[in-house]
Amino acid sequence: MLRIVNAALNEELFFMVAGHQLTVVEVDATYVKPFKTDTIVISPGQTTNVLLTTHRRSGKYLVVASPFMDAPIAVDNVTATATLHYSGSLTSTSTTLVSPPPKNATSVATSFTNALRSLNSKQYPANVPLKIDHSLLFTVGLGINPCPTCVNGSRVVASINNVTFVMPKTALLQAHFFNINGVFTSDFPGNPPVPFNYTSTQLTNLATKRGTKLYRLAYNDTVQLVLQDTGMITPENHPLHLHGFNFFEVGRRVGNFDPKKDPKNFNLVDPVERNTMEFHLVGGLL
Repeated sequence: MLRIVNAALNEELFFMVAGHQLTVVEVDATYVKPFKTDTIVISPGQTTNVLLTTHRRSGKYLVVASPFMDAPIAVDNVTATATLHYSGSLTSTSTTLVSPPPKNATSVATSFTNALRSLNSKQYPANVPLKIDHSLLFTVGLGINPCPTCVNGSRVVASINNVTFVMPKTALLQAHFFNINGVFTSDFPGNPPVPFNYTSTQLTNLATKRGTKLYRLAYNDTVQLVLQDTGMITPENHPLHLHGFNFFEVGRRVGNFDPKKDPKNFNLVDPVERNTMEFHLVGGLL
């Protein structure tokens, strides 16, 4: 068994072993229905356990990891390599090679992601909540804010629902536990303040609001969260991690989320359970 962790800072990665298939059995410490593949996709912070059967009698086989980026953003497109060397093989044995997918191979990444399903067995049920207390839509993207000390007087910032996070001097949990005022506000928007064509690349108003804003949930609330990538400045891949919790991924799509049509296609039977997910070029994660 191989335990694979993406410890990169930003890039999703393809992983392959020449001449061998990998059987995926677990992601982010949760079991999945086993399936075979020659390529896995793993984003920063994710873990994947695969079974590799050494069914060859001898030889050397290339192991490769290469970047996946389906947005028009320059990346360090370098392939990391290792060798699976069968015992008894001569040092002079030629290595069986394999070519990784193109860095923008969205179809390969999508095929892998769509194959992930929880076991949903009697021993390991998928207890997908059907009653929703909060239905949220978060747009994730980039913006440009003034910066007097920066080149050209501006800088690129990240935002969710047009809010760019300002790091407080007091820890948020500390402020909450000790009822310290003035550290944060509880007015983070549950939906975009102004709806727009989220995937358009022709947007002109790129300024964001800055703040230390939170969205409050009661204990044991059930949340449906739609994460919508945007085309602001440029679309890009995003890994997203929910610290200390797992969640079910019940759907994904390319383009803008449709609140009337998309819920009809949610997988509420055996969705994969994770703590870190990625979504790709101008798409939505549900």
